[in-house]
Amino acid sequence: MFLKNAWYVAAWSDEITEALQQVILLGEKVCMFRDSTGCVIALDDACPHRKMPLSRGRRKGDAVECGYHGLTFNCAGQCIVAPGQGSIPSNARVHAYPIAERYGLVWIWMGNPALADPNEIFDIEHFDDPAWGMNKGKALEIDCNYLFVTDNLLDPTHVAWVHQSSFGQAATIDTPLRIRKQEDGVTVWRWMMDVEPAPFYKKIVEFDGNCDRLQHYEVRYPSHALIRAVFTPAGTGGVDGPMHDKTFIMDSYNFMTPETETRTRYYWFQLRNIRPQDEALSQMMSEDVRHAFEEDREVLNLVQQGMSTKTTPHIDLNIDGGQLRFRRQLEILIDQERTADTALE
Repeated sequence: MFLKNAWYVAAWSDEITEALQQVILLGEKVCMFRDSTGCVIALDDACPHRKMPLSRGRRKGDAVECGYHGLTFNCAGQCIVAPGQGSIPSNARVHAYPIAERYGLVWIWMGNPALADPNEIFDIEHFDDPAWGMNKGKALEIDCNYLFVTDNLLDPTHVAWVHQSSFGQAATIDTPLRIRKQEDGVTVWRWMMDVEPAPFYKKIVEFDGNCDRLQHYEVRYPSHALIRAVFTPAGTGGVDGPMHDKTFIMDSYNFMTPETETRTRYYWFQLRNIRPQDEALSQMMSEDVRHAFEEDREVLNLVQQGMSTKTTPHIDLNIDGGQLRFRRQLEILIDQERTADTALE
């Protein structure tokens, strides 16, 4: 099940060129390319005649010619050439998807175009702030349903077992979780006080000794996440703790785009509040984060396999509270959307 009236990441901006290419999103095939002005165009990747993929056709200026019988479509999806027809059939058109570019990403609206508002795209604090550094990597292809990924991103406890050499530490095993449900999503968080920094962060923080650590796991509907890590010298953290001049903050942005019911494309990057021009630090963080995400991918692929072939019911634990709240509300939103669509038919 997918929420259609929402913005999803279709690609990194530099992945879309003037060449026609097929991108799969929410089980739908989309033909994407840049027109002569550099704008990204997204059309239903199926000629209405015999459903030949337009992405296998040819560019004709800013139009797309089907490679089967030459029907040609403009950037709005309207057929402008129909060889041998005399006149163009009124139903010779393909759907054109609303597109926006922001944060180096191409965003696509898969639902009702009349509802597409770029102001609703996930807001990223500090993206253009010169005081903050960035690291990123290529999108991950994960062979699982996107909700297993959102489950993972609402589960601070998994790092104790999946990421023992990077994000995990003893305190991540049993420090209680706090859950907060908002209108646009769910946040699971906890402070761990006077603990040793986890291995990945120990290489980055600019203070010695123990720390107070915040795990803030926030996922917004339909499948976008902010994972905030705060490491501050022991005694300076907590909900009301003072900000220390050596406090390290890393905001990890994660955008899950469902390709199909069992495959997800995962876009990610991190922003940090220290050493913004340190390219060696950025490279190290990208490599280490990528390695940790590969650990996630291995686990999630196996979870999908296990859940798809289970012969006994699965169980839920107390640590699943945030995930279950998120899934319930998302299901409500999807049902409401379907009801509204049915009423318009």
